[in-house]
Amino acid sequence: VQLQASGGGLVQAGDSLTLSCIASGRTFDNYDVGWFRQAPGKGRKFVAAIDWTGSRSRYADAVRDRSTISADKAKGTVYLQISSLKSEDTAVYYCAVSLNRIPTTPSFYDYWGQGTLVTVSS
Repeated sequence: VQLQASGGGLVQAGDSLTLSCIASGRTFDNYDVGWFRQAPGKGRKFVAAIDWTGSRSRYADAVRDRSTISADKAKGTVYLQISSLKSEDTAVYYCAVSLNRIPTTPSFYDYWGQGTLVTVSS
């Protein structure tokens, strides 16, 4: 599976942003999809994940009340919308796929996209 994350950019604090993760090579069928982020000088942290049916999702506490992960299986795309962006949301955002049950640990993910940079200006 090849993944491509897009939608990052420079935004103002308080804005909303929608990131996209597109699969090529094969669809997301049977794969759960997760979003992670990595701020400068820090480790990769879990943000959100959705199971391959699109019926279950999981969020990190830092974004739980202001983000939504969704999947359009027909388009082979998973979206992550984050609202009320804060400076601490600044990071490179990665999408990844896993055959496990929407894990929150990076090591349980099998394929990763190249990342898209989100910069939140205050």
